[in-house]
Amino acid sequence: MPGGRLTQQERRQIASGLADGLAYAEIARGLDRPTSTITREVMRNGGPAGYRADLAHRATERRAHRRRSASSREPQAATLPHGRDAEAVREYEEMFTDVMMASGLPKMMSRVLVCLHLTDSGSLTAAELAQRLQVSPASISKAIAFLEKLTLVRRERDERRRERYIVDNDLYYQSMMASARDITQQVEVITKGVGVLGPGTPAAIRLESIARYLDFVGESFARAAEQARDILYTRPEETGDGGTE
Repeated sequence: MPGGRLTQQERRQIASGLADGLAYAEIARGLDRPTSTITREVMRNGGPAGYRADLAHRATERRAHRRRSASSREPQAATLPHGRDAEAVREYEEMFTDVMMASGLPKMMSRVLVCLHLTDSGSLTAAELAQRLQVSPASISKAIAFLEKLTLVRRERDERRRERYIVDNDLYYQSMMASARDITQQVEVITKGVGVLGPGTPAAIRLESIARYLDFVGESFARAAEQARDILYTRPEETGDGGTE
């Protein structure tokens, strides 16, 4: 399977495949590339409806040029913590952001969330985020508000009374449980529709089937989130025999 960056010809084949209505996996097989490579390429460059091969190729060249320029302007990038490779980290950050966007998060929200995830502390101030992402504080504020609604970040004040935005293990648990509660609400609303439409009617039967499915999924979802937190997030000191000699 070939590696490296996509060529301009490969991008034209992607555009042709999208125009023919092919799935990402089918396009990937034709190019002997991973499906994830095609997904990232399309989502990064306008999506299925807006993808243009030549524009995508030029955009990729500009991004590569900016990364090279940034590396030349920032000699400290060669000495990232823990011996990390600066270029590898940048590539990974782009890939992670593309995956978040493909899951439905807007671009700025994805960038902020990924930036927080890739810090060792798991927390940054608004000023630090704005500096790292080279965007305005207003953009950071809007992104944080959006992510908070999804329970994907939380905020607290540090010793200098600055607000810090944080990602940690428990936030994902809280986000999963919020999703389970949303499913429960959907089940309640759908079930009420059975009475409105008349039990036994085709529409009511369909709603009953959907409600049963969602109810099962929601309960399983919540139970799995609880079990995962209990098993995976148990602190080492909680697994001992309860004391020290």
